[in-house]
Amino acid sequence: MTATPHSSEIIPGNVLDFYLSQGYYRMHQELFTCQFLPINGGIYTVHWLRVVLADVTWGPEQRRRLRLNERFSITLRPFRLTDEYEDLYARYRASISFDAPDTVESFTLAGARHNAFPTGVIELRDAGRLIAAGIFDSGEQTLAGIMNFYDPAYRRYSLGKYLMLLKINYARQQGMTHYYPGYLVHGYPKFDYKLYPCPAATEVFDSYRGYWLPFDWQAVNEHSAELLTVWRERENELHGAE
Repeated sequence: MTATPHSSEIIPGNVLDFYLSQGYYRMHQELFTCQFLPINGGIYTVHWLRVVLADVTWGPEQRRRLRLNERFSITLRPFRLTDEYEDLYARYRASISFDAPDTVESFTLAGARHNAFPTGVIELRDAGRLIAAGIFDSGEQTLAGIMNFYDPAYRRYSLGKYLMLLKINYARQQGMTHYYPGYLVHGYPKFDYKLYPCPAATEVFDSYRGYWLPFDWQAVNEHSAELLTVWRERENELHGAE
C-alpha cells in the first residue's frame, strides 16, 4: 500500500481528480493505493474502477431500481458526522457478513478534528426516518463514492446500489466526467457489486502501466496474473536474500 500525505486544509478538487486518475483513493485523511489485498491467508489482486459518465445508460434493472425507490425522500448536504449516522451504521454493520470499519468516524476522520476532503452525503428518509446514507468526495471533474450504509429493515430495496445510481446522477448533473466506486478484487466476488451501475461505461486501471482500459473480465484476469507473477518474483528475491 502507498499513502500520500496532504498539507492543505482542504484538498483542492483538481488535486483529488489527479490522484483518483492514478488509482489512488481516500482512506481516513490520506490518499492511498494498493495492488494486493490479503484475505484469509491468501493474496488477491486489486483492480481500481471508474465510470465514464458520458457513456452511462441505465439498463432495465437500474431504471426499475430508480423508479421503485422514488417513494423515499432524498437530501444532499455537506458531510458532518452525527449520532444519527453512527446509529444507522451500527445497525447496518451488525447485519453484514464481511469486514467493515467499526464506525463512520473511524473510516472518514480516524480521530482528526478537521476533514481535509470535500465531502458530501446523500440522505434517504422514509417519513422523516433516516434509512440510508451515501458519503462521497467531490473533485472538480470527478466524484468518488466513499461509504454507503442503510437500515437492514430496508434490505429488499437494495439501497446501497440505489445510492450508487444517485451519486452517478448527481455527478452527471454537475457536469463531471468520472465516478470512482473503488476497487474489485480478482477471485473474491464480494466487491463485484461496484459493477452494478453500468458495466459498459466502466473502466479498469492497469496499475502496471498506468492507464485505464474498458472493463472486461479477460483484461482483469490477465492483469491479475501479471501482478501475481511480479509478486512471486519479489517474494523469491526476498527469500533468496535471507
